[in-house]
Amino acid sequence: MTVSLNQAVPDFSAPATGGTFRLADYRGKTVVLYFYPKDNTPGCTNEAMDFRDQHEAFEAAGAVVFGVSRDSMKSHENFKAKLELPFELISDADEALCQLFDVIKMKKLYGKEVRGIERSTFVIDGKGKLRHELRGIKVPSHVDEVLELVRAM
Repeated sequence: MTVSLNQAVPDFSAPATGGTFRLADYRGKTVVLYFYPKDNTPGCTNEAMDFRDQHEAFEAAGAVVFGVSRDSMKSHENFKAKLELPFELISDADEALCQLFDVIKMKKLYGKEVRGIERSTFVIDGKGKLRHELRGIKVPSHVDEVLELVRAM
């Protein structure tokens, strides 16, 4: 099953820095889930820093931000500490969330086909409905675009 735009996102829980993430715990708030390929890679580092630098603006707009990748909790803890991220990172090692949001794609890496996460961001409203999905995004200006969507909700 995958989530569709304007449909309720099924409640889920997953391991995260700072403890288990449960979607139901954030009812009443806008939840921004951004999926990224890998901790400590250039694009993912820039994207995380952009979300970090706009964190107060997201909070002011009533939103909470979470990063999601298939990395281990240990990798996430190190990445979060290194970049001083003020938001939590969700570990999706079993790809349950990747499947729910349909973000696993075949990609080219150094000329080879590999399965990986397509950089994507999802905005879930306070009632738990998926309101925005941005797929195959480019990092520059992406966080500003997400912030505008959140502010318009």
